[in-house]
Amino acid sequence: MEEKFITIKEVVLNNNCPECYNNSGLHLTFKQKFVETKFYKSITKENTHQLECHNCNTSIYPISWTEDIERVFNYHQKAFTPKKPSTKLKKSAWFLIIGVLILILVLVGFIVFPNL
Repeated sequence: MEEKFITIKEVVLNNNCPECYNNSGLHLTFKQKFVETKFYKSITKENTHQLECHNCNTSIYPISWTEDIERVFNYHQKAFTPKKPSTKLKKSAWFLIIGVLILILVLVGFIVFPNL
């Protein structure tokens, strides 16, 4: 099973970085969890966010956010609309389901009509 987070929305912020104090490198990224197995692909309800400074290459954690960063984050979080959770079956899942149904029909046929 492969689990990863796909980027749904990325926003460049004009706030000062708490680490390097540059005001052009902050990037806020919203991601949603994506699961892929041999039988299905699924987008889940689980979301995450990440704030990074591309000038000093550091992740900015909420404990070091300023009030301005927190206010802008809250605005973008309200504007963020994640993708709807969904599941898509792959061909291997469909072959398995059809195979099991055929097997059940054959077994029921042998039980109902044992003399055929």
